[in-house]
Amino acid sequence: MDTRKLEEYLKEKREPSFRFKQICQAIFKDGVDSFSEISTISKDLRSQLEQELKILPFKEVKVLISKDKNAFKALLKLEDGNIIETVLLSPQEGHWSACISSQVGCALGCVFCATGKNSFKRNLSGDEIASQALFWRQYLRKNKLAGQFLNIVYMGMGEPFLNWENVKESLKTLIDERFFDFGRRNIAVSTVGIVDGMEKFAQDFPQINLALSLHFADDAKRDLYMPINKKQGLSDLKNFLQNYFKTNTRKVFIEYILLRGINDSSEDALKLAVFLKSIGKMQMIHVNLIRYNSIGGEFKASSKETARRFKDELKQEKVHCTIRKSMGEDIQGACGQLAGKVK
Repeated sequence: MDTRKLEEYLKEKREPSFRFKQICQAIFKDGVDSFSEISTISKDLRSQLEQELKILPFKEVKVLISKDKNAFKALLKLEDGNIIETVLLSPQEGHWSACISSQVGCALGCVFCATGKNSFKRNLSGDEIASQALFWRQYLRKNKLAGQFLNIVYMGMGEPFLNWENVKESLKTLIDERFFDFGRRNIAVSTVGIVDGMEKFAQDFPQINLALSLHFADDAKRDLYMPINKKQGLSDLKNFLQNYFKTNTRKVFIEYILLRGINDSSEDALKLAVFLKSIGKMQMIHVNLIRYNSIGGEFKASSKETARRFKDELKQEKVHCTIRKSMGEDIQGACGQLAGKVK
């Protein structure tokens, strides 16, 4: 919902200032999906708003539901015809988290990522980003799904820090008490390591969580599988994190996808531990190990046994880590699987 357009519209209609608050309450807090449902405003105003403004900047194409009903993936058609994907997850009973996209496609070309296999088309606007959370709030209400909608993660399609101004606008909307009112510590922004973007983020939103998709602690391998590393390598990431921890007391989450035979050996575990220790502040670093979610092709997931061994080896090196539970793989909604295509 473009709140600026709504506010301007109400001023043009000479509506009292509290009308904006009433409408925002109904849309953002109550999750209504139509102006006609807002009983606190007149029928005439409801009708006018219905005709002249849109609550969502996209239309639902389809929603896929995982077999365990703990993951939902929505394909959404933007007004220009492009398709994006967003995912709703329930990592524990009664709690919901949304994984939202920041771009149509991605220009970075990480070879193990479905989004990276599609060309970059455009950045999403701040409204298009934040409205993915609004879509899920409406979905939970319409489908009477119990529980609290608590968390937002920027881990969908695109690299958030290559669309910083719009991501910044969306973050402001998500934490604004007039709108979504999400807690800052309940939001995480994930990046492959765009240093200037991370610096701006750290300055503007010091209480929001940062997740760094590292995946390799070896420059040669990272160069091969993540082209961004040729421009901003491990030494750049190390320098950023050292500076980050001088002024910031939030933990940083290191995302590490385990690819069979590529980055899951004991040597890889030791390299990761050595790299993280070189940063210092080990108590401020937590590694999330993620078994690769298949998108077809050459890459395979490390076995469960290998993942456990890798975790144990990191723990022996005093690295805080967990194996993150994969959700939504059967609907191509897990980490790295979003492609923005109607199947």
